[in-house]
Order: sequence, then C-alpha cells, then structure tokens
Amino acid sequence: MNDVSLTPTAQLDLDSCAAEPIRIPGAIQPHGALLVVRPKDFVCLNFSANLLQVAGFELKPGDRLSDVAEARQLTAELRRWLDGEHPAFLRTVTVGEFVLQVFGHVTEQGVVLEFEDPPHSEAETLEGLYPRLREFLDDIARAEDLQAIADAAVREVRALTGFNRTLLYSFDEAGDGTVLAEDTDGVLPSYRGLRFPASDIPAQARELYRLNRIRLIASADYEPVPVLPAISPTDGKPLDLSLAALRSVSPIHLEYMRNMGTGSSMSISILVEGRLWGLISGHSREPRQVNPQVRTACDILGQVLSLQVEARERADAAAERLSLKQVETDLLARLALSTSFQRALADNSEIWLELTHAAGAAVITEEGVLSTGDTPEPAEITAIAHQLFQRGDDHFATDSLAQTWPDAAGYAATACGLLAVSISQIHPDYIMWFRPEVIRTVEWGGDPNKPMEPKADRLSPRTSFELWKEQVRLHSLPWRDAEVESARGFRNAIQNLVLKRAEERAELTGRLERINKELESFSYSISHDLRAPFRHIVGYAELLSEREKDLDAKSRHYVQSISEAAVAAGRLVDDLLNFSQMGRASLHLGKIDISKLVSEIRRSLEPDVAGRKIEWRIGELPEAWGDGPMVRQALLNLIQNAVKYTGPRELAVITVEGEDRGESVAYTVSDNGVGFDRTYVGKLFGVFQRLHRAEDFEGTGIGLALAKRIVERHGGTIAADGVLGQGATFTFTLPKRQVALRGETTRG
Repeated sequence: MNDVSLTPTAQLDLDSCAAEPIRIPGAIQPHGALLVVRPKDFVCLNFSANLLQVAGFELKPGDRLSDVAEARQLTAELRRWLDGEHPAFLRTVTVGEFVLQVFGHVTEQGVVLEFEDPPHSEAETLEGLYPRLREFLDDIARAEDLQAIADAAVREVRALTGFNRTLLYSFDEAGDGTVLAEDTDGVLPSYRGLRFPASDIPAQARELYRLNRIRLIASADYEPVPVLPAISPTDGKPLDLSLAALRSVSPIHLEYMRNMGTGSSMSISILVEGRLWGLISGHSREPRQVNPQVRTACDILGQVLSLQVEARERADAAAERLSLKQVETDLLARLALSTSFQRALADNSEIWLELTHAAGAAVITEEGVLSTGDTPEPAEITAIAHQLFQRGDDHFATDSLAQTWPDAAGYAATACGLLAVSISQIHPDYIMWFRPEVIRTVEWGGDPNKPMEPKADRLSPRTSFELWKEQVRLHSLPWRDAEVESARGFRNAIQNLVLKRAEERAELTGRLERINKELESFSYSISHDLRAPFRHIVGYAELLSEREKDLDAKSRHYVQSISEAAVAAGRLVDDLLNFSQMGRASLHLGKIDISKLVSEIRRSLEPDVAGRKIEWRIGELPEAWGDGPMVRQALLNLIQNAVKYTGPRELAVITVEGEDRGESVAYTVSDNGVGFDRTYVGKLFGVFQRLHRAEDFEGTGIGLALAKRIVERHGGTIAADGVLGQGATFTFTLPKRQVALRGETTRG
C-alpha cells in the first residue's frame, strides 16, 4: 500500500493550473472555423485565421457578412433565428462551393458562429440517429438500477461516436471520480472500477463542464488556430469562448491526454440539480472527428441520462426518508408509553440503532450515560459530549472522528464515525450514534498524490495511470443525508415528547405530502421538457417530406417512420403529463351520468373498431358522484384496454355494468380477450408495467396507472381479475355523494 503526499512545488503548480485562462484561450481547434458578428448588422468582430480555408470566404473586422454573396443563405437563416426564440443555431448551409455545418450561440460579445464539415451520411444526422436514441430511452426505462443505466449509456455513446473506449464516472463530495461503467474495443486499457483524483480536473474546468455539456478534442496533437483580434471590440475584453465547441483547450490537458495514450477525446456532462454529477468520456488512440449532429444526439442522451439519475436519486432519497420516518414513528410510539425516554431507548435498542443504521448509540443527560451496541467507554462518550458542547454544534456528523479529535483514534474500532444531536441548549446533553472503522482499499488510476511530475524546467501532468492501491483507515461508512435528517427529526420529537407529538405528527403528514408533490412536480417537469424535441423531430420530418418531393419510396418510408416514432414518443410524454397532472388537478365534484359517458366513449371508439365484430353488453349503470372528466378518462382507459386486448378474437364480447353497494357504486368492464396471468396482477397498475409484449399490443403502459390514480383520488378502489387466454375483468368503486362529502370534511 502507498502513502505519498504532494510536495509544495507540485501544489504551487496545481494552483497555477487552476488559474489558467481556459475560458479565453484566444484560439480554437483546427477542425473548424469561428466567426463573431454583431447581431444587428452582421458586422465582423472576430474571426479565426482559418476562416477562408474552412468556410470558403474571408472577412475582416468591420466587414459585413451580409455583403458576402456566397453567404446570403447563411445570412437569411441567421436573421430568422435571431428573430425567433431558439437559444442555439444548428444548420447545414451552402456557402459558395462549401457545404458547412454551422452552429451559433449569442453572447454579450456578439453572435459566435462555428463552421465544421457536415455529416458524411444521413445516418449521422439527428433524423437518422433518432431511432437509436429511442431504443436507448426504451433501454433505460427498463433498467433496474443506476448501474444498468450507466452500462447502457457507455454502450450507446461508443456506438454513436466510434471511440475506442467510453467511460462513465461519477464524482463524490471531494471531487474524486469513480468509473462506474466502461465499453471498449480493447485498443485502450480498461479503467473500470478505478478512481481518479479531483486534481485531474481543476475547479474552473469543472465549471466549464457544467456550462458547456459537450466538449470534443479531435486530436491531442492539434496546432491551435488564433482568433483575431484576441480582444472583443464590443467590451474590450478577451473573447470568451466558454460555450464554443471549437474552444482550444489547455496545453496541460493535451499533455495529460497524450500521457494517457489517447489521441482524441469527447466528454458529455451529467448534471443533477445543477451540479456536475459525472461525465461520460470517449477516448481513441488516434485522432477522431465527431460531427455536430452526432454531438447533439450525445447531448440529448446526456440530458436524458441526467434526468434519469436525478429522478432515481430523488426517489431513492424519498424512499429512504420515508422508511426512516416510519422507524422514528414506531420508536416514538414506544417512547410515549414510558415515563423515561432514556430507559425506553435502551429497551428498544434495535429500533434506536435502525434509526440511523448505526452499530452503537448513547444518550447523555445529567443523569449519566446510557448506551447500547458497540460504543466507547462512558468517560470517552462524556468527553465527546463536552467537546461538542464547546463547539456549539446543534448537530454533528463525521465519518472520521479522529480527523477532528486525534485522541479518538484510540477507539476507532467502535467509534470512528459519529452522528450526534443536541437535546439541550444549556447542558451538554446529546443523543449519539456510532459506526466502527471500515478499512478499505481504494484502486486509483495512477498515484492520486502525484498529479504533476517534474521535468527539466517545469512540472507536467502525471505520466502513469497504472493501478495504484491505497489503504484508507480511520474512516467509517459515511452518514447519508437521510440519516442525518432522521437524527435531527428524532431530536425534535424527543424535545416535544411532552406534547404527545401532536405537532410532530402534523409535520410528518406535511412532509410526506411535500415529498409526494415534489416527485409529481419533477415527473411533470421531465415530461414537459421532453415534449419540445419530439415536436421538432415531427416538424422537421414533415418539412423534409414537403421540401424533397423527389425522394424515392424507401426514403419516404424512412421519413415516415421517423415521424411515426416521434409521434408515439410524444404520445408517451403526453400520457406522462396527464399522469403527473392528475395528482395535482383539483376535483370538481358533481353528478355523473355513467350511461351517457359509456355511450360517448363507444361513439369515440367507432373509427378504431371499424370492421371488427364486437358485441357490447351494457348493463345497468347507476349515477356516480365525482369529477366528470376524470371519471370519463378512467372509463375510457378501461374500455380502450378491452377493445385492444380482444383484437385477436373473431367476435369480441365487452361488458360494462354497474352495481349499487350501499355507500358506493361499482362499475365493471370485462372482456373475452387475451386475459392475463393472475400471478402478475400486482404489476398491472404500475407506470410502464405491461404483461404483454409491446410488439403485440401497442400502448404506453400508463393507462391503468392513470385509472387507478383517478379512482383513488375519489376515495374509491380498483381491482383486476383475469384468466390467461380467456379474458379480463376490471372493477372500480366510487363513494356516493354523502360518503365523499363526509370524507372531504374529515380530511379538511
């Protein structure tokens, strides 16, 4: 094992690296050209020295782009873009004899235009890549955990870009990165499972990764192309290229790449709640160009991945908070029956420890120390309490107590990690939880203590990325946010125990409601943000069909397939929106004529069942009390299911009937369709849960979940029964008016 520390000289050079002006390099990479113009009149402000070579025209500061005859199409496209609301410009345009991919964005210093070669084939365009992205969305929707999502992401990025190796790694709180997933063709060494120190990516570089989600370095040996002038005429400051794809990168980073044996690289940022959660990095031994449309597809993939990670982290955190809150509620219920909460804690030691997943716990009051599990000696616990009291900490959490108080190394075997909450403002009274030392071996990609290595006249990035193992001691498992929150919430409950926890129960209810609303709002946000890209895909596909009248039949089929797939994806997003909105919309209760609703639904389905033999058996349908549009949606989903799953039958039989059950009314929709295996009935009402293959029966997998949410919002129940190959029956109940109103009064 190793123990190496940074020398002062190395640290000084690292500080210099951190201060390097990477946002204003004054140059670009040579696989494209750059032009900055004034928005109002397209007067040239800055240009790269290779503009004529790459784009086929020449401009100097003061010249107008609109005066260049070859650039009239580009000028017109730019004006339409600037007059609209899109934040970015991406077009394939013809400038004289040059066909160029042009990307543009607006800064305070002007409109920054970047010129690159266009895609070599239709397969490299966004339209051609859409089917792959859709398959990726399907893959991660089915993924069981974050590891499966990461594995799918690196496979897809390597397939899109052709890099020799793609890695996905996440950053911890210290900024160190751990490789979670890897896909490689074997040309470059494997880094799966290795860690890379935070010093490999300085803070300002991390901020650029956060602002500019895609960064390509087509060749580690490129010669930078200067931007002239280096100063912006707009504000007299160096030209800021933070958001430019062609921005030249630090020479130190290029040397780092060469030391790794990589000739090209591309990174995709994974952002969670605005912070840099991780990166997908592609590497090749040789130079490699990735066109802007493929990069845009990778950016979309990265955004979808970011949303998935964020959603799963929030859901996991919410689930853990809820689980610990249930433990707290159980423990408090037991404490409330005891005259001494200290003694009650000791009598319920397993639940007490479960509250924070600790190995030991103690409560310190004027009466003394009472402990359970693996803890330090009472005198040592008392000393910790006095030190915490002197610090004035309301709560304290660490996974390495010895780093705060070196003397604690003597009892690290039982108390390496400490979570403590104060229960008195005038005495050193605390509730504490302890975790033992966990000695673990960390596998680094090279020595993390040597981010720089000496050369003749300077320091350079490290050259070794061989496996370097480090044994970590005097650390316990870290305390998660939910566990710290659980401890603090328990402290509050103890302080309010004399009030019989009435206020605490109300706070619990409010917190759970806020968590639920937060998750619903997040689901709504994801679905809403995904609608626009699918609408754009459909729109551009239709425009392509209208513009290119001479497409052959096969090409038209491809365009039609793109449009149909985007429409299907849009329908899925709409269903998600409906599902999330259903939990937020207010109920407008009133009498509902169910017979009339069923008749309307049958009429609306007539175009879908034309040519089919369906025997409708409509029984007595009592009036209901509820929100008319919502109940109609629930009925529509159930009847549509019956129509769909009786499709293989020569004669479909669909029955809709009702029953008065005293305080509620029940409605049943049954059919003689394909049915389902009762073993999996518990999955029927989950979002995206399907018991039949999507190839056999189309649908988004949200309809039954939406019906269940509607019924439960009315205070009703829904159930399903079926026999595989014989049919299915769905029954839901709605409370009658007086019961529903009584329920509203109770909840109020």
